[in-house]
Amino acid sequence: MKDAQKPTHVSLNTIIKRLKEGRYVIPDFQRDFEWKPWDINDLMRSIFRDYYIGSLLLWKGKPENFNALACEPTYGYAGNNGEPVEPEHIVLDGQQRLTAMYYTFIAPEAPLPTRKNRYLYFVRVDQFMDGSDEDVFFYDWTTFGPKLLADKAAQYEQHIFPLAVLGEGGWELGNWFQGYGAHWARRRDDLVAAGNSEGSEAATRHIANAQEFGLHVKELTESYQISYIELDRDLEIDKVCDIFTQINSRGVQLDIFDLVNALLKPKGLQLKSLWREAAKRLDFVRTDKMNIYILQVMSILCQSYCSPKYLYYLLPGQEKQIRDAEGRRSKETLIRDAVDFEERWNVAVDALESAIKLLRHPQEFGAISSNYLPYTTILPVFAALQAHVRGLSSDQQLAAQRKVRQWYWASVFTNRYSGAAESTSARDFVDVKEWIAEPTAEPALIGEFKGRFRGLELRKETRRGASIYNAIFNLLILKGARDWTTGNVPQPGELDDHHIVPKSWGRANLQNRAEDTILNRTPLTAETNRQVITNRLPNEYLPQMIVENGEERVRAILESHLISPKAQGILMRNPFTLGDFEEFISERQRTIQAAIEDLLIKERVGLPPRLRDLDAKIEQIELGIRGQIETALDENAELLPRHIADKIDERLQQAVKKNAALDSEHYETLHGQLEFCDLRELQDVIMSKVLWPRFQGRFESKVVLEKRFDQLAELRNGIRHSRSVDDITRMEGEAAIMWFGKLLAR
Repeated sequence: MKDAQKPTHVSLNTIIKRLKEGRYVIPDFQRDFEWKPWDINDLMRSIFRDYYIGSLLLWKGKPENFNALACEPTYGYAGNNGEPVEPEHIVLDGQQRLTAMYYTFIAPEAPLPTRKNRYLYFVRVDQFMDGSDEDVFFYDWTTFGPKLLADKAAQYEQHIFPLAVLGEGGWELGNWFQGYGAHWARRRDDLVAAGNSEGSEAATRHIANAQEFGLHVKELTESYQISYIELDRDLEIDKVCDIFTQINSRGVQLDIFDLVNALLKPKGLQLKSLWREAAKRLDFVRTDKMNIYILQVMSILCQSYCSPKYLYYLLPGQEKQIRDAEGRRSKETLIRDAVDFEERWNVAVDALESAIKLLRHPQEFGAISSNYLPYTTILPVFAALQAHVRGLSSDQQLAAQRKVRQWYWASVFTNRYSGAAESTSARDFVDVKEWIAEPTAEPALIGEFKGRFRGLELRKETRRGASIYNAIFNLLILKGARDWTTGNVPQPGELDDHHIVPKSWGRANLQNRAEDTILNRTPLTAETNRQVITNRLPNEYLPQMIVENGEERVRAILESHLISPKAQGILMRNPFTLGDFEEFISERQRTIQAAIEDLLIKERVGLPPRLRDLDAKIEQIELGIRGQIETALDENAELLPRHIADKIDERLQQAVKKNAALDSEHYETLHGQLEFCDLRELQDVIMSKVLWPRFQGRFESKVVLEKRFDQLAELRNGIRHSRSVDDITRMEGEAAIMWFGKLLAR
């Protein structure tokens, strides 16, 4: 009998060399390269951490077999610098891993499949050498990546090692580390000369890192072994295909859930039985990872982390090594036994079920259909945070929920969960918990969202299911979008997103699916789309709606869809031109951005409509009072009372720590500094003994002014701090708004 299988192994260096030479080819019956950017990143992390990445199954090929199976080169293969290609192995199992290695180490000029851009992969050397496990390995698909790849000085300065250097091999690899060390040696000399001891010490560490990391990479490429089984070249094709079919039966690969299930069986736990019961309660969300999400929620609540290596510590009785703040090591057991595991599993299922109900609620988060969830990957940390909040005292929960809401929308609109979610989830859970406990510990993400939301190019959001597209749809649901036929708020199951300017017109007049932008879509019932819009332009169906229902009612309905009166006027133009479409899109973007600011940035999304309007009016009063102070003080910040100026300075310092890009010149002005005053501090400025004469002519009586400030502050605090607002507080607050409004309008 022929020796059909030859177990062996090969070094990473040899794998890279063979990939570069085109030695591995893919048979036609294999599926395409499907890995996502973060899957590739995870493989790189595993290789650099010396983890086992599984075995390959290769068939030693010959020309007739390469032809019979219609073999093709690895995805992205661009030749071997003009050298002839001599295929050697047909890849039966391991195509995704080998292709990921080729794409990373050789870095071909090719976009990642299903992506528009080329992706490049990097390692942060300083963080790797510090032993960090977060954000050490990263990828980039913007213009930043290619620029960095071509700029060695920038790589050295930022401590970023391009994994494509491994593909160059030989002298280039050694030269990189020599160059890195030499760069920081020069920097150290300059810092020593400048008397910067702290900087020179850091530079010395970087020089040592260059040598140590270089040795690590050299050892890795030479000693890291990848195992494979090689089938004999004379094996018949039908037998090879049968082997392949058995390996890939049903197309299901072993994942972390299967592994945990196998390890739990000896402990008397049938994880798949638990999952079958839980699946019925969580079937709103369409994902094949919900069973893993339950384990991740368990892990986050137990230990704040949820990557696969941490899920291992969920096994009953499994010890985990920990290190305290002083560096002492000890061991702890997270889950005592099978009973403890099942209880925590049930807590995680309850948390996910509650989180899903909250997300799909039309007055809470507006994801009325699974199709309109911005992310599924955000579910584990969102559910864990909800579980954490429910464990707080009742007087803490309202404020905590407000912060979780802020974090959620900031994550969605910054595409925070579009990549590898496990490390992001762990970091966010810790940060939001800290923020809930300490109001000054606001995560940088919140400021990033506030700074970026006006730069969102919403017209490019044309794909249903994309996070920002879905978030805008959710926002329209939260706004209470009313049906164009009945004027009522439809039931969630009746809604879908339809075109305002019909698709047929767009196909005839626009390019690149511009009519599919979320700015031209809105939640409508199928009946409205079929009976009111059909294929007609708005300048046909809107006048008919107005005749049947009246101008005021139609305007109110359109405004609930964030279609402003100005946008309505544009839609009704006859003829309706390409220029009109562009003007409508621009106006609706402005309206939606204003809604993002009003509902999400200013946190009015959870307020009843009446209180939402009052909160907006209070904000206008505050802005008016600031304007009065600027005028009365001749825009001189030096005139502010000392205790107020000290508070402003303290808050400014905290803001700068979170965002070094703040415009310092703006915050040196009185206008900028007053942005850091609350309502009561504005009152103190006006009513201070020294400054009151400057305001007396406008506000007349200190007694009346103090009373109105008290009424306004009571209403404002009730709204802003999620407290109930009784009728007396509301009416007195409204009276104060009217009083201030009249005075400020003079």
